[in-house]
Amino acid sequence: MEILRPSLINISGRVYRRNTIKEDQYEEGEEDDSYMGPPASEQFEEEEEFCDSHSIEQTDKGFSCAIDVPSVLYKYIIGRKGETRRRLEADTKTDIHIPKQGVEGQIVITGSQKAAVSSAVTRVELLVQSFRKKQPFTHFLSFALNHPQVQDGFLRFKEEVLEQCSQDHGVDGSIFQNPAKLHLTVGTLALLNDLEVTQACKQLQHCQDFIKTITEGKPLPLEVTGIEYMNDDPAMVDVLYAKVQVKDGSDKLQTIVERLVDHFVSSGLMVREWDRVKLHGTVMNTLFRKDASAEARGGRQNMKEREAFDARNILKSFGSYHFGEFDLSAVQISQRYSTDCTGFYTSAGLLNFS
Repeated sequence: MEILRPSLINISGRVYRRNTIKEDQYEEGEEDDSYMGPPASEQFEEEEEFCDSHSIEQTDKGFSCAIDVPSVLYKYIIGRKGETRRRLEADTKTDIHIPKQGVEGQIVITGSQKAAVSSAVTRVELLVQSFRKKQPFTHFLSFALNHPQVQDGFLRFKEEVLEQCSQDHGVDGSIFQNPAKLHLTVGTLALLNDLEVTQACKQLQHCQDFIKTITEGKPLPLEVTGIEYMNDDPAMVDVLYAKVQVKDGSDKLQTIVERLVDHFVSSGLMVREWDRVKLHGTVMNTLFRKDASAEARGGRQNMKEREAFDARNILKSFGSYHFGEFDLSAVQISQRYSTDCTGFYTSAGLLNFS
């Protein structure tokens, strides 16, 4: 039962148990009403004794603490018609001051007792962390695979697949990756303001020591060879990917990836999705599929289910396809939608191996 295995939230090294709540308590109302937030009966239990991660300052009227919270998350603390904030203030006997919506700043909590302010800070942090998980990712940590040799191999792969397998269900040119955007995703990040982007870039630089230890300060020779699919049925595939491995057969790349994920998860900037990261470079994805009627509607895509494709013949004919080899020399944080002059995703932060 979930009540015996409640979800855990890690905030600045403290681990909390959260009792199960009903999702309908969080249904979105009108834009200016925002969200209800958790019911007053919901309790957050500390797994360990509370330890301040924020500075609570003594003032002439009591105590005060300022918390950095992205403006996009204010609505979850305010709640529908301000109900969540009022409930938090009543429960903790504090005042919670929130900047205007869309204005980046700090949420300031004041109260006559330090313990009350501390409790309110914890409650706000828990709300922020809970709803942060619901935000779409804005950036991703990745290795670029768009080396010229790999791009050339990919373009040959696309041409040959379309020549031999275009009659197979769902196979067409629109579902192939843009060769300039070929990459291996390490993990996704929801960075909700400029401060968080800066923090993520600093965390990436902190990974330099262990990466240099693993790579001995040299580029990592990789080969992109073979294809595989994500789901269980090769006749109904949404994502087909190229396999990426170190040329010497070592696990150095996998080790770097796992260490990167561990570091960003522990920093609170990434949510762990899998026990082990699957090394892959997407080459075909049904999310890329063009909607023939989109142009008539001003370019807007239908919100219909993805149309899978039959990959059986592709796997049979191209299962061991060799896309190319190159020396990997950097890992970067990229913006999800933005691209630079080369056609690759715009980099927010870069860490070179050497």
